[in-house]
Amino acid sequence: MNKPVLDSSAILAVINAEPGHEKLTGELLTQAVASTVNLAEVQAKLLSRGWLSDLAWQDANGPINESIRFEPEHARIAGDLVPATKHLGLSLGDRACLALALALNAPVYTTDKSWKNLKLKVPVHVIR
Repeated sequence: MNKPVLDSSAILAVINAEPGHEKLTGELLTQAVASTVNLAEVQAKLLSRGWLSDLAWQDANGPINESIRFEPEHARIAGDLVPATKHLGLSLGDRACLALALALNAPVYTTDKSWKNLKLKVPVHVIR
């Protein structure tokens, strides 16, 4: 199996034990990766909830095995996704996550139900 890619919302679901987090099994998480863009989103969300910076960063990275830099290839893919995702209102962070999944040819996990409507060349798993 290719390394599963976690969206910010999936990482936050694990951190906060939100509904759907149980679908991200320990086995899946030992292989999970995330874009550094998505880690920045998680960090910001945790800080806005009162986490201290070091703890927020530790918790943001906790559910994943590896963070992957947002590379020029990912930037191009994320930009190319705008026409196909505009109707869903996906953010840059969302498209960064999808770009990583496409670059790795890997499944992606999110809590965002609108992603069910995406027609991509990688599996999209909505965990709730």
